[in-house]
Amino acid sequence: MIRLERRPAPSRFWTAATPVLAVVVTMIAGGLMFAALGKDPVAAIRTIFWDPLFGEFAWYFRGQLLVKAGPLVLIAIGLSLGFRAGIWNIGAEGQYIIGAICGAAVGLAFYPAEGWYIFPLMVAAGAFGGWIWAMIPALLRTHLRTNEILVSLLLVYVANALLAAMALGRLRNPQGGGFPGSRNLSQYPAAANPELIAGTGVHWGVVAAVVAVVAAHVLLQRHILGYNIRLAGQAPRAARFAGVSPVGLVLLCMGVSGALAGLAGLFEVTGPAGQISISFASGYGFTAIIVAFLGRLHPVGILLAGLLMALTYIGGENAQTTLGLPRAAIQAFQGMLLFFLLALDLLSTYRLRPARRERG
Repeated sequence: MIRLERRPAPSRFWTAATPVLAVVVTMIAGGLMFAALGKDPVAAIRTIFWDPLFGEFAWYFRGQLLVKAGPLVLIAIGLSLGFRAGIWNIGAEGQYIIGAICGAAVGLAFYPAEGWYIFPLMVAAGAFGGWIWAMIPALLRTHLRTNEILVSLLLVYVANALLAAMALGRLRNPQGGGFPGSRNLSQYPAAANPELIAGTGVHWGVVAAVVAVVAAHVLLQRHILGYNIRLAGQAPRAARFAGVSPVGLVLLCMGVSGALAGLAGLFEVTGPAGQISISFASGYGFTAIIVAFLGRLHPVGILLAGLLMALTYIGGENAQTTLGLPRAAIQAFQGMLLFFLLALDLLSTYRLRPARRERG
């Protein structure tokens, strides 16, 4: 028998080691799942993790790795600020969608005009859309004491309904033959998010993700606001005695996370996706939660975790094509990362000790 013994303080070693251990255990469990599906587990793991980096078409996949990681890192950075302060924004997927709708609507409103100011206005609209959508659960929590987890999550379904309404209604391409979906923004130069490095697909969303990582690191390590965020999460009572406003912190963290999620949606709809469509929602807002925790809510860790999760996206798509793995299996494989991370995170707070037998 084994019992859990609480550590006097969280172990730094296990705090740093459990993400790596979670990845290793995920590979083992994922290999067993692939074997149960009748696939070669070694070939599946190699296709997901090795081939995109060192395989025959690695030159192409490496650029796509940054493109996939961009929105994940951007959203996860915003979420991590709230998570550190004990503010749980689970509805980043909805904020991502609303940001894309608002940004695309501004660009399409100017069609077919040309002007350098159009894309910056779209960026501002995308950030504002995500911010205003995040303010709904924030204000309900601060004024009516509702649970921001439930409200933000339920608003994802509302955002999906608005997405379908826009794709079928006000934003539908009038020259699209009645098919749902807006005009292709990548073919509208003033509203397009072009490649910054030819042949890689890298766009302004990747740059924004890197800037967000640097800004978050400086905020958390060098600014009093970052100290207040960390204090509110680690010692809420001490934060109140120190004069930290709980209401202001909720509004700030929810607003920043919503704005960054909206930016991610804007850069995606003007870049890889190209248009508002019914299937635009990609699950990035939910996957970013895994990225945030896998990166230990640290900006640099989130950057590395975002690259790893992007690798599973690209490698998973490659495995679906070459090995015939079902998409659901790849999604389950990605979910295992969070499952094992949360399970193994126990080691940072508790020791495993053999249980003593009690004498009768």
